[in-house]
Amino acid sequence: MTGALRLAVALLAGLLFGLGLAISGMMDPAKVLGFLDVAGPWDPSLAFVLGGAVGVSALGYVMAAWMGKPATAPRFDIPTTRTVDARLVGGATLFGIGWGLVGLCPGPALAALTLGLPSIGVFVVAMLAGMVLFRLTPGMTPRTGEVRR
Repeated sequence: MTGALRLAVALLAGLLFGLGLAISGMMDPAKVLGFLDVAGPWDPSLAFVLGGAVGVSALGYVMAAWMGKPATAPRFDIPTTRTVDARLVGGATLFGIGWGLVGLCPGPALAALTLGLPSIGVFVVAMLAGMVLFRLTPGMTPRTGEVRR
């Protein structure tokens, strides 16, 4: 597959993902916080979004096993590592705290940049600064784990 075709497929997939985030309300921090606030005026509508995401992901794994090879790449890169350690739990905890405090996570935040809201820009700058800080911290390198090819 040519580079231009792969780029076009990636762009289309990104646009579809962003559209899904916009339609579902995942780009609206108030809606996300309404879903996460089970003790207050809880908004359960994002449960359908999360359920749909799990279903699509499961379908993707089934299709990967059935296809054997993706249409736009030489192989599937599917993680096989199942280790749960302090680093994973700590990272998931920080992610959850950030999501719960602000109502944004990285994907929807990047998509929400299109809205031009200053608060979203501040969040993305802080997120990128955290990524740089992580890389600059001695002994802290991204871990990719084993990948089934």
